[in-house]
Amino acid sequence: MKHNEENLNEREKNILRSVIQQFILTASPVGSRNIAKKYEMGISPATVRNIMADLEESGYINHPHTSAGRMPTDKGYRYYVDSLMELKRIKKSEKGLISKSLKNDVTDTDELFKVASSLLSTITNQLACVTYPNIDSGIFEKLQIISLTSTKLMVVISIKSGLVKTITLEINSDIKQSQLETVQNLLNERLSGLRFSDIRKTLKDRLKDVGEKQKPVIRLFIDSADKIFKEERMIDRLIITGARNIIKQPEFETPENFESIIELMENKDIIIHIMEKSNEADTNDIFISIGSENEDKKMQDYSFISKEYKFGESVGTLGIVGPKRMEYSRVVAIVDYIATMLSEFIKNPAK
Repeated sequence: MKHNEENLNEREKNILRSVIQQFILTASPVGSRNIAKKYEMGISPATVRNIMADLEESGYINHPHTSAGRMPTDKGYRYYVDSLMELKRIKKSEKGLISKSLKNDVTDTDELFKVASSLLSTITNQLACVTYPNIDSGIFEKLQIISLTSTKLMVVISIKSGLVKTITLEINSDIKQSQLETVQNLLNERLSGLRFSDIRKTLKDRLKDVGEKQKPVIRLFIDSADKIFKEERMIDRLIITGARNIIKQPEFETPENFESIIELMENKDIIIHIMEKSNEADTNDIFISIGSENEDKKMQDYSFISKEYKFGESVGTLGIVGPKRMEYSRVVAIVDYIATMLSEFIKNPAK
């Protein structure tokens, strides 16, 4: 009889959990004798063997042809993360490291996300992927126009959440400092409190009555509206770190697997695709995608775990890619914790 997720009994759940935990620990197929001995279930190796045979028939575990031991299938891992896994407590030392690292780099928001990505990959030994927040839903606070040369301006835009965006614009006529200040004040007065997406659509209308003197600079802003207030593609907002960490895993001892992880890092589109899917899931919770659940063939030997973090009105995503054989109970807890800390920290940097 085929089992389904609802009718695994306690013994079957215990043995499936033990097989998965042991496989995660050793990266080697697990035998019934090993389970009976190590997990002291009070049942004989023969009974364990029978239950493992049932679990295999139901598709939760399988055995590689070269070995008598069993290893989890994607279905087994899925059942484990949904029903059997208990989240590990994060070590005090790791919490301290996360808090200290985020505090040290608060002055520069770009640096903050790089630090979060680096922390995530160092603590989990997986590939970390972090997207900067999408500023399209960000709220404009103020801008500053700085004259770099007679034909080059730098525009520094502050977004209400604390994010700062810098853009350089070319202008083809000399502009006086007094003109720049007038335009700066005018733009701040008319755009403050608006979403970037609204500014892009309505900028021309909001500035149609400006005086002659300001027109050259204002025209430059109108012509460059898409560049200044644009929605950035996810690929331009993605940081991937941790190749050095992930290749320590036993999975990457073979040249093909080693090449596959390098290809993943170089072909950001694959990771973008799965991050977009996680965003569509519309959940405030952790998103987990395992092996064959990933549409892209190149991701089918991997699992992806992510969570969104809040940055004022905007959101970003923080996650990891790693072999299916990972310590889910720990990795999920770490992803959740760093995403929560990042949101909190951005909200209250002084803490």
